Amino acid sequence: MTEAALAGRVVLVAGAYGGLGSAASLACARAGATVVLLGRKVPKLNRLYDALAAEGPEPLLYPLDLEGASPDDYAEMAERIEVELGRLDGVLHCAAEFRGLTPLLQTDPAAFARALHVNLTARWWLSQACVPLLAKAPDAALVFTVDDLSRVGQAYWGGYGLAQHGLSALVGMLHAELANSPVRVAGLQPGPMRTPLRGKAYVEETDRQAREPAAYARACVTLLSSEGAVHRGTVWTPQP
Repeated sequence: MTEAALAGRVVLVAGAYGGLGSAASLACARAGATVVLLGRKVPKLNRLYDALAAEGPEPLLYPLDLEGASPDDYAEMAERIEVELGRLDGVLHCAAEFRGLTPLLQTDPAAFARALHVNLTARWWLSQACVPLLAKAPDAALVFTVDDLSRVGQAYWGGYGLAQHGLSALVGMLHAELANSPVRVAGLQPGPMRTPLRGKAYVEETDRQAREPAAYARACVTLLSSEGAVHRGTVWTPQP
């Protein structure tokens, strides 16, 4: 992959200041992309903005809370991106909601609904709003990060685990529907990463498998670039 693999492209990263989101945003900027940073905490977005501005094209901040945003909010977001940047070439979904391992029978109904919404429904609402703009690009990518289904399908993973299975199905379904369009759909299943989300399920001191999120940032760039065409319609598990 060339250093300028994303030169001239506009990429939206949802959950931009999270573990993988921030690493991927920085990697995309270094690869030449103009990055739209989406997240709900403005101070964290501002710090990431400064880091990206020092590495590549000036990014665009877009504060938005996925839990409370409506389909109209996502439609407005897509319109603003087109007005301000003129195009959209890629969307990378890194935002996640996970409060810890809990038996289903003891899960608060509101927490269960929130996990399903943020990890699945909101991702689709955002994607649905962006696909028409993505389709105007000659080569566009819609990338969903997906957790290890064999792990999160086990006991206690609750709404988060169910949402991950839904995301995997969404990749295949949406790929089939967009197979003849310029929009490539793919999933990314990174290995275990040292992130706040994983820290809610595993004790960091004894977690020997986890790697830093930056180990998978290059894979994000690959899927968003033209080289990602080979992974179209699949959930890719890259080696760090």
